[in-house]
Amino acid sequence: MALKRTTKADASFSMSSMTDIVFLLLIFFLVTSTLVNPNALKLLLPKSTGQVAAKATVSVSIKHYPERGTVSYHINGDQTPVSFDEIEPAVCELLAEEDDPTFSIYADETVPVKEVVALMNIAKHNHFKVIMATSPE
Repeated sequence: MALKRTTKADASFSMSSMTDIVFLLLIFFLVTSTLVNPNALKLLLPKSTGQVAAKATVSVSIKHYPERGTVSYHINGDQTPVSFDEIEPAVCELLAEEDDPTFSIYADETVPVKEVVALMNIAKHNHFKVIMATSPE
């Protein structure tokens, strides 16, 4: 007895749902990758092979303007610069409740060393740990 099937199985596959998933994943990764970088200033950091595993909660960025011969200081990547006299009270306020107060210095590679040393002196006076941010080689 030969029975014939009245309906045939459709062997085609619709890729529209797979395309939607890939598109959503692409948007997700694009949005989260912009949130990963806490440093909003474009700095050309010095290169280094050593990397520190400690995480700092406060960052101080130094931007150098060689054509004017000036530098600007930015706390936590804020676009508005602060004067050097305002850095110590602001950092002390931000690190007051920390168990292990640590801040990182993001200095452009053209920044004079005396500016970086001045920030390190602030850390020494207040018994903070300092991390000098570098880019990997």
